[in-house]
Amino acid sequence: MTENATESYPPKQFICTKSDTGALLWMESSESKRVTDARAAATAAAAKAAADKAASDKAAADAAATQAAAQAKADADAAAVKAQQDQAQARQVQPVAPPVAPSSVYYANCTAARAAGAAPIYRGQPGYRPALDRDGDGIACEK
Repeated sequence: MTENATESYPPKQFICTKSDTGALLWMESSESKRVTDARAAATAAAAKAAADKAASDKAAADAAATQAAAQAKADADAAAVKAQQDQAQARQVQPVAPPVAPSSVYYANCTAARAAGAAPIYRGQPGYRPALDRDGDGIACEK
């Protein structure tokens, strides 16, 4: 016995149909049509439900990806702002020490500074002046 096999017993026609439980049964053609139509409708409804769930899952995944991308962009923007702030802070000029008041000590040249026992003279010490510092390293009369 195979599904959709037919037998005629006038005035009725019978069709071998798979029942809801999966067993093959002989059914009158109108009953067979009702059973197969119901099975087809159930299959279509299950397919539609699966498609709807897949679409819903995809929409949720897309929303999550969009939110993650927005968060990543916000994090990157915040990092860029912080980097700019750090660079700006690094570029700020360090305060310059106030100029040293002219000293009352004066050496006409390095020979005079050595004779006074003051050589070498470091920048900021009494008697230091740029004219005595040949190489500009902040140490006058070093040689």
